[in-house]
Amino acid sequence: MLTKEKQEHLSKLIDSGCISTEELTKCLDMGVEMLFYIEEDTFDRKEIQNVVFAIRRVILALRKKK
Repeated sequence: MLTKEKQEHLSKLIDSGCISTEELTKCLDMGVEMLFYIEEDTFDRKEIQNVVFAIRRVILALRKKK
C-alpha cells in the first residue's frame, strides 16, 4: 500500500501537467503487457513478478483516484 506521503508525491507528479492520470495508467498497463515478451533468462522470474506487482498497485491507486 502506498503511504500518504507517496500518494501525495504521485499526485503532484500527475497534477504538474506532465502526464494525465489516464495517460500514466495506459503507459503502466502497456509496461505490464511488454513484460510478457521479455526474452528468457533476461531477469529472474521473481524480479519480474515484483515489478508487475508494483505496477499493478500504482495502476489500482490511480484508478481509485477518479
